[in-house]
Parts: sequence; structure tokens; C-alpha cells
Amino acid sequence: MTLLKKSMLAVAAATYMVSVGASAAISQEQADRLGGSELTPMGAERAGNTAGTIPEWSPIKSAPAGYVAGGPLLDPYADDQVEFSITAANYEQYADNLSPGQIALLKRYPSTFKMNVYQTRRSSGYPQSVYDQVKSGSTRAELAAGGNGLKELVSDAPFPIPASGIEVIWNHILRYRGGSVKRSYTQIPVQANGNFSPVVFDDQITWANYMQDKVDPNRLFFYKQAIVAPARLEGGVLLVHENIDQVKEPRAAWVYNAGQRRVRRAPDVAYDGPGTASDGLRTADDLDLYNGAPDRYNWKLLGKKEMYIGYNSYRMLGKSLKYTDLLSAGHMNPEYLRYELHRVWVVEGTLKEGARHIYAKRTFYIDEDTWQISIADLYDGRGEMWRVKEAHNLTHYQVNVPWYATETSYDLISGRYLTIGLENEIPEYTYVWGYPASSTEYTPAALRRAGKR
Repeated sequence: MTLLKKSMLAVAAATYMVSVGASAAISQEQADRLGGSELTPMGAERAGNTAGTIPEWSPIKSAPAGYVAGGPLLDPYADDQVEFSITAANYEQYADNLSPGQIALLKRYPSTFKMNVYQTRRSSGYPQSVYDQVKSGSTRAELAAGGNGLKELVSDAPFPIPASGIEVIWNHILRYRGGSVKRSYTQIPVQANGNFSPVVFDDQITWANYMQDKVDPNRLFFYKQAIVAPARLEGGVLLVHENIDQVKEPRAAWVYNAGQRRVRRAPDVAYDGPGTASDGLRTADDLDLYNGAPDRYNWKLLGKKEMYIGYNSYRMLGKSLKYTDLLSAGHMNPEYLRYELHRVWVVEGTLKEGARHIYAKRTFYIDEDTWQISIADLYDGRGEMWRVKEAHNLTHYQVNVPWYATETSYDLISGRYLTIGLENEIPEYTYVWGYPASSTEYTPAALRRAGKR
């Protein structure tokens, strides 16, 4: 048994003894380990692995040569070459570092899907202000209401040294994404034969602690999403007021229907309600691989392991590429996907008795350096693998914000899949960071104004 597996089992055994209700802040002595010789400021292991296949944490410090401020991201690792490929023919050699969903994907498309593996670069980092907040807040962070909320919103990663699965889930939900940002991107449902019709969105999100005016203490963020193409969907707008404890106060959502020119409440924009314009390929709570209220699942921390995940995925955002270059029948074009070996936290969510959701079990693999879910294996009510979600990570290095180049959701039964986040055919770099916003921009009245054609 490897040291990593022993560590994983030890962590898992320890966390089984910790009830969600007893979860408490870490000691000052533990907090002092953050940013030291052992742990990074976000709680990841600073050192690489003994095999040398995972290096020491070394976040990217500056934009690559040739980058123009405000322009599209350039690939800082464009000269890296494929080290090897994982295929349906050789996956057993790498099975310990693959999720069951990734293996299922290789088996589903044995002649066309592969995973090109590159040198691992632990390039992700956050602003120093985030590190400072995480360290100071870690001694005060506590779960509330059985894990459904937090007693106090102390930082963007309140549990950098987690003791339970729900703490890891909260780190993912709360992770820093620039505070307030606007962007444009596409969501593309791809049919089994490879046909697709892109849907273009304008997004705007502001976290409550970055709002210019004071808001309700239970509010987490405000979100507005407008469809700008195709013409048949243009003008539809979604507004969300996201709450921390959604059992105490459910997510509030409204939609503006451009055809009817009216705003209505949208209570189904939660849990397993259908995702906007997703052709039934995602639920409301698996945008961002997982979001929203965690109350319908029992969350078990299984420890850590080394996994091949999508990382430093700059190449797929190249403005010279068309969506037809990237999207093929069954799966994304593997020639534009970059996989690296990274350590991840493994969390298993099992549907609580009496709770309802189309996913009976969800297993998440969360990158230790960013707290971003990078793989999600989703099971149906029969316990069968149904969908596999992959996030292809990168960092917007000019602002030190880790994000997804795209997130994909593969339906293993229908052969269809969904990509979210591509912007190749949008000419400019659309992200506006530090966007100043007030709560007046996130009201139902503002929703109606945003939806005018």
C-alpha cells in the first residue's frame, strides 16, 4: 500500500468520527501552518510527491511574454509536449489515478477518446489578500444548522484544513472568483451525432462582501444571466439571490421571458431543476460542477489521492479555434485537452433518506490548490454511473483568479454532452474584474430592463 493510500485511509477514518454538528474552527497552532514550509496559504501540501510526478507548489507570478493587458489569455506553457496518452487500451495501467467516470468515458468511446498527459505545473494562486483572510478566518470558521450554513462568513476558504466532507464542499462553494465580475461565454449542448447550436450568455456575479452597499447577512452572492444568442432565445434573463443557509431561506430566483415581457419567480432554479438552455444535460445545482444548498446529501470525506485532471487548459481558449475544432461526436476533441497529475480531495455525497434528487450519489474530486471541483462522477437511482463532469482548470494570471476554461458534462447513456464557458468565437477577452455593483442592479426591475431586445 502506498503512503498516499495510507494517508487517505487515515484521514478518512479520522473524519468518520467527526460529526457535522461538532465541526469547529482550527486552533491558532494549526492556522500558523498555513503559508509555512508544510502547507500553502490555501491548505494544500506545499511539497511535491515522492515519485517526482507532482512538483512543489509554484504559482504563476506574471503573464507570459506577449500578453497584452485586457486581451485574450496566452498559454504560458505552449511549448510543453504530451508525455503520454491514456486510452481504452492502456487505462488499467493508470486506473489508480482515474475516476470511475473517466474510465467509463474511455470505455464508451474506445476509438476516439484519450487523455493526453502533460507535465504537472501547480500554477494556481490567489491574491495575498485572500491568503490573509483565509488564515485569519480559519480560527473562527464554524458550520451551522447541521452543515447547511456557516455561523460567520470569514473567508473564501473557511476550512483550509478540513475535517469533514461538508467543509470541503463549502470551500468549493465559497472559493474566491474575483469578487465581482462580468463576462460573456457560450454553453453548447452537443448531440450524439456531433451537431450543436451554441447559446451565448452575458453573466454578472457579485459576492455579497464585495457589494457596494449593505445586504442581508445570509446573502452569499447576486447573479444575473442574460441570453444574447440565438435569436429564438435572446432576451431571456435569470436573476438569483444566493443565500448561505438555503434551508433557513431558500434561494430566490426570477426569470424574465422576453416573449411575454414579464418577470416571474422561478422556484425550480435549485437542486435538480433543469439548467437554463442546457437541453436537459445539467441540473441547476451542477453548474460550476456543484453549487447551492448541500442539505439533501450526506457528505463523506474519503481523503486525498493523485488524479489526472484538466489543468492549465489555455490551449482550448485559442481565438484561432472554432467550436467545430473543439467539439466532436461524443466528447470534446482530445487533442485540445490537457491533463496533469494533481492531488485532490475526494468527497462522496449520498442522497439522504427521504430526500429527492435525480443523482443518488455524487463523487467529487477537488483540486487541493484551488478548492475547485475538477471531476464529478454522478450516479442514478439504480447506483449506475450516469454522467461524468470534467472541469478544465486555468488561472487568469493577470488577476490571480483560478477559473474553468470550460466545464463539460457527458451523458454516458444518451451519448450527448454539454460544454460551458468556451469563448473562442467571441472576438475579445470579455472578463471585467472588480466590477463595481450595488444591489439595485440585482432586482426584478433591473431584470426587466436587462431583458429588453
